[in-house]
Amino acid sequence: MNYIVLDMEWNQPWPGSPSARKVLPVQIRGEIIQIGAVRVTESEKVLDEFQIMIRPKFYRSLNRRVSKLTGIKEARLKAEGIPFPDAMEQFREWCGEDIVFLTWGFDDIGILRENLRLYGLDDGWTDRWYNAQMIFNAQTDGSTSQKALKTAMEIFDIPATRPAHDALGDAFHTALICARLDLKRGMEEYAQVLKSHENGFHGAELPGCLSRKVFYDYPDKRAALGAMNGAENKCPVCGRQMLGSRWFAQPGHRYMDMVTCPEHGKFLIRVRLSDQEDGTIRVSRLTYEATSEAAEAYARRAEKADPEDYRTTTRRRRRRRSQPAAGNSKPAEANSRESGEV
Repeated sequence: MNYIVLDMEWNQPWPGSPSARKVLPVQIRGEIIQIGAVRVTESEKVLDEFQIMIRPKFYRSLNRRVSKLTGIKEARLKAEGIPFPDAMEQFREWCGEDIVFLTWGFDDIGILRENLRLYGLDDGWTDRWYNAQMIFNAQTDGSTSQKALKTAMEIFDIPATRPAHDALGDAFHTALICARLDLKRGMEEYAQVLKSHENGFHGAELPGCLSRKVFYDYPDKRAALGAMNGAENKCPVCGRQMLGSRWFAQPGHRYMDMVTCPEHGKFLIRVRLSDQEDGTIRVSRLTYEATSEAAEAYARRAEKADPEDYRTTTRRRRRRRSQPAAGNSKPAEANSRESGEV
């Protein structure tokens, strides 16, 4: 048995672009443009490498942010990229049989499977996989936060010898981390580690946190944030309904809001929205003291740009949908990617 340490880069359409409105036979969060992988033996020795560029078929225009982050240019994809089915054939042949995938995070395998299904290709060979972040946490500080690859490298005193945000570079650095972990024990304990992570918040927990809770199966972002400011917005002290103000968006599908209990005053709510395999939304919710570091961050954010007042925005969209444009018998098309998520 060999471990295949996998990392990928993928393209996403620019929000509001024709590509973003394109309806695909399978919903994908991104179209893969680069695959990097490193083989690690069962005795945890780093062996050979694999890298391939993929020419996108559905999101052909490279997102400026993706290009800036990865350094990949459209000219390179056109010159070096091959069709996705051909890339998968080469990748599977290189992987061989009796393999276990290791990734740094939860996204890569899910996006690989989405792309395979989009092309009608088998995805059963990706079933055996583990998030190396979770094994790393369990065997270091025991936290549930998702650490950046750079942070893990610093903890293990691993120097960066490859470029970051390059699929092969990130896979190589992840492989060096994995070579220092007890992978066999990590796999045996993974179910319990994953359960601890599921019961926690996917992200850094700042000082002053009073409570944490995870909610499941909301149909969309609107319903999820509505519940967090409605039925699930309970005071951590007395359990009474609290009154929300307005959501501020943060990177990584996170939102924060200052809420008020009639008896115990203000609290800060931080939530993170995550996609579940069945297409519904999961919410990780943290409640902070109003004087906490997180609350101070909210105050600084409130002093700057206009916030995302989700309830007002929702009402405005509903009014637009109910008023068809002149000369058009169809209502205005709803924007299902309000946050630019793909």
